[in-house]
Amino acid sequence: MRQNAGVSNIEITEDNIKAFENTAKKYGIDFALKKDISSAPPRYLVFFKGRDADALMAAFKEFSAKKLTQEKKPSLKKALSVFKEIARQKNAERSKVKNKDRRIER
Repeated sequence: MRQNAGVSNIEITEDNIKAFENTAKKYGIDFALKKDISSAPPRYLVFFKGRDADALMAAFKEFSAKKLTQEKKPSLKKALSVFKEIARQKNAERSKVKNKDRRIER
C-alpha cells in the first residue's frame, strides 16, 4: 500500500471476512485488513488501492448477491431439528409391545 497510490477503505464485519477474502482474491484485488480495537466490538477495515475501485465494486456486487442468496435458502440445521422432533414424538407415541413366549414345547 506504500507505492504512492491513493488508498481507500471500507468497513466489514468479522463474520464476513473469510467470504470477502475469497471474492477479493477471485477478482485480483490487492487489499489489507486492519483490526480497529478502539471500539467495543472491534471493527475490521479493508484498505485497497484506488485503482482497484472498479474491481472492488464488482467484487462487492457478487459478494452481496451471494450473501442474499444464502439468507434466502432454508437452513438445513433448522429443518433437521424439526424432523428430529417429529421423529422423537412418533417414537414416544409408539406403543411398546413385549410379547415373549417362553414355553418349551417337546
